[in-house]
Amino acid sequence: MSEKIRLVIDGQQVEADPHASIIQAYARAGSALTSNVGCMGQGVCGSCRCLVRREGERDVRPALACETSAEEGMQVSFVDYFTPNHVHYYDLQQLGDGWRRLEEMSELFPEAEHCRHCGGCDSACPKQLAVQQGVASAVAGDFDAVDSIFDQCVMCNLCTLACPENIRPNHLGLFVRRMRAVTALRPSDLLRRLKQIDTGEMRVEIAEPAQAGQGGAS
Repeated sequence: MSEKIRLVIDGQQVEADPHASIIQAYARAGSALTSNVGCMGQGVCGSCRCLVRREGERDVRPALACETSAEEGMQVSFVDYFTPNHVHYYDLQQLGDGWRRLEEMSELFPEAEHCRHCGGCDSACPKQLAVQQGVASAVAGDFDAVDSIFDQCVMCNLCTLACPENIRPNHLGLFVRRMRAVTALRPSDLLRRLKQIDTGEMRVEIAEPAQAGQGGAS
C-alpha cells in the first residue's frame, strides 16, 4: 500500500493517495461535495476553482481542483462564486444576420470597452488563457481571435471575480462563440472597416467620374 500524503484543504487536514487530484482527495476524506463536481458524475462541470500554495512557496496560484494533483504540504482554499448584480441576458434567436455583430456585442457588453488592461484576468485564469487579449479582440471585432483564445475556457468565473470593471470576460467570450454559431459568418475585417466608416474614423472619398471626352483627343 502506497504511503499517504498530507495536505490542508479549506483548513482541514486531509490524507490522500500520491496520485489523487485535489478534488478526489477532498471527496475521499469524507467532505461533502455540493457544487463544482461535474467531472465526478454529480452534475454539470462548475470548474472547481481554488487557490493553491505549494510547500516551500510563498505565491498563491489559481488552479482547478479536478486537474491539479494533490501534493505533500499543499494548502488549498476553494473559491466560492457569487452572481454579480449585472447579468447579461440575451436571446440568440433575436440576433441579426451577422452584419450587426459588433453593435450587438457592444450593446450587451458595453463595459468591455472600459478594460483597464490591468492583467488581473490573465493572472486569475487557471488555464493561463490570454483573457485580456480576448476582451481586446472582441472590442476590435476580431472574433476569430476571441474564438481561439476562449476555446479552452471552462467558465470558472475567476476572471470575472478579478475584473475591476465588471466585464465578465468569460461570458463575453461565450457570447461571441455562441453568436458566431447562430449568425451568418461575415468577414471580421470587413465588419471593422464598416464600423470605422460609420463612426467617422475613416472617410471614404468617392471621386466623380471624369466627364466624357474630357482630356481626350479632338
